[in-house]
Amino acid sequence: MHTKRLSEFLRARRALVRPEDHGMPAGARRTPGLRREEIAVLAGVSTDYYMRLEQGRERNPSPQVLRALAAALLLRGEEAAYLRALVDPPQPGRPKPAREYAGPQLVSLLDTWADTPALVYGRYLDLLALNSLGEALFCWLGSETSLITAMFLDPAARDFYRDWAVVAQGCVAALRAANPTADDQRLQELVGELSVRSHDFARMWARHEVRAKTASVKRFHHRLVGDLTLGFETFSVNSAPGQHLVVYRAEPGTAAERSLALLAGPTLTHFHDTSSEGHLPHDLP
Repeated sequence: MHTKRLSEFLRARRALVRPEDHGMPAGARRTPGLRREEIAVLAGVSTDYYMRLEQGRERNPSPQVLRALAAALLLRGEEAAYLRALVDPPQPGRPKPAREYAGPQLVSLLDTWADTPALVYGRYLDLLALNSLGEALFCWLGSETSLITAMFLDPAARDFYRDWAVVAQGCVAALRAANPTADDQRLQELVGELSVRSHDFARMWARHEVRAKTASVKRFHHRLVGDLTLGFETFSVNSAPGQHLVVYRAEPGTAAERSLALLAGPTLTHFHDTSSEGHLPHDLP
């Protein structure tokens, strides 16, 4: 059981629940969120028991208690699963590879989509592969392969993502969702570096949000073709647990579709190849 991480998670999530979310009067409060005794009442446990959980002194909450806490804290499916994993971490199986890479069949699949930007990222949000139109769309990355590092440390990210704060929070939530019990050195180093170098990352990581990327819409500002809005869908790669395939799509007949066509054209492709600081290969070993 990860007592320290459970304590941090409970405190952070309690601070995000508003009294009015449970039909309580807000009133004057010194700190945000619900009080410990309010969560205890909502979960049907004693205040002393809940305090022991938050303080890491209670090590064996039952599945019934966890379900009640998830309801009191308004946790969604992934967040409730994350809470359960903190209490009952999965048994270690096959060791994680020292370095993730996209399989050749997956890379070949990406290359067949000439009119659709697509990419593959790993459990630490490393960019593992992308097709030609994906390279053109994300040319601001240059030779950087860490999507989460670029998001917070490269000023170009705030120009590229028109809703930067929303996308950045989604990346942080996805990083936590992909590593519910991973106390490995890579995650610790990544979180440590970003927490020191980016106040925004430290603040977002402290919220303990857990949310895998699924499907939505993103608004971009590309330095060559201007503004464009693309829908995207995220798929889990079953042959490589922890990896995800992201496919972007423009609505037919829209300005975004015309912008993608321009990015795929020989003129802009040549401009991108000769002017960008770095060129990301399709397969990053």
